[in-house]
Amino acid sequence: MSTLEKVKESVALAEQLNFDHELIVFNDDVNTFDHVIETLIKVCDHTPLQAEQCAILVHYTGKCTVKSGSYDKLKPLCTALLDAGLSAEIQ
Repeated sequence: MSTLEKVKESVALAEQLNFDHELIVFNDDVNTFDHVIETLIKVCDHTPLQAEQCAILVHYTGKCTVKSGSYDKLKPLCTALLDAGLSAEIQ
């Protein structure tokens, strides 16, 4: 097996082992922009600008991926967002 073939095989294996998930926040008619922004800053460690951009995307497109990573990393963040009254899920 050539070096190039080994590299391709290694990359293919790494892609298969990538368990990244997305934490998605959905639009609702309950929460204010300020609440969504403050919650994203507190829970997801967003900067104010990043949180504001996510809130705008949620409002105009219906949803926004606010964090990605392993399921185990995202689960407590999702729970905190839900506890704050936001609509969120891990995909």
